[in-house]
Amino acid sequence: MQTRTRIFDDLSRLMTNAMGVAQGARTEAETALRGLMDRWVAERDLVTREEFEAVAAMARKAREENAALEARLAALEAAAVAKPARAKKQG
Repeated sequence: MQTRTRIFDDLSRLMTNAMGVAQGARTEAETALRGLMDRWVAERDLVTREEFEAVAAMARKAREENAALEARLAALEAAAVAKPARAKKQG
């Protein structure tokens, strides 16, 4: 009975060590794959999500400012057309 318990203890220790080695290999493989993907993305000159969002926000703001300037220009043009018409009526 004592021998049987010792075999189970040794087998348990062996499995625990094997799990630790497997976990370490998994972590190392993930790190290597992440490095490979980072290099692949850098070589293709792709942008990160944060960079994309920042540029998208800048474009959105520029479109809003452009729309506001168009409205202001239309109002100024309308006022310029109306002003000479009033001057002719008074003259």
